[in-house]
Amino acid sequence: MNKQEIVRFFDALAATWDDELHPDDAKMQRILDAAKVKAGSRVLDIACGTGVMFPFYLQRGAAHITGADISEKMASVCREKFRGDARIDVLVADAETYAFDTGYDVCMIFNAFPHFCNRETLLNNLKKALVSGGTLTVAHDWGRKALDKHHEDTAGEVSSGLMPEEELAALFEQCGFTDVYAYADEGIYIVSGTKQ
Repeated sequence: MNKQEIVRFFDALAATWDDELHPDDAKMQRILDAAKVKAGSRVLDIACGTGVMFPFYLQRGAAHITGADISEKMASVCREKFRGDARIDVLVADAETYAFDTGYDVCMIFNAFPHFCNRETLLNNLKKALVSGGTLTVAHDWGRKALDKHHEDTAGEVSSGLMPEEELAALFEQCGFTDVYAYADEGIYIVSGTKQ
């Protein structure tokens, strides 16, 4: 995959992205539980897109959300949607290399992991942004087979597929995360780990 192709792909979809989103509240709550989002959490949302997860974080009482996306147009739509909310900042950033602020309780990568080129580099970089005891979560509100088929049909040039949850859990452990939780079925995929 080429990062410039990824940027172009998502820039082209930004204006209509929200038209296709229909979050299932039960799945979102399960993902937020695994990520340990609670009142007072400082959340770093990676590949935040147009901010689909932001209302769910706020419903849980998150104190602050930083969204980051490599697509300027996705970030622009997100900023416009949440303009005036002092709890929210949105950055344009390559999450594999960007030097994020530290002090986050939660880092979330929602519906985006197959679009990253260097996964181990990504996890190690995001770990630096977390407090001790903070969680990193990779989650999809799709099952792996359905997501891979969808990407083959619509986004093959910008997706390398979603690895089995056991493989990602092993990568989390290799990167030094503990208490790694992994679950997947036909409709959801979650891997979460804790920084010591």
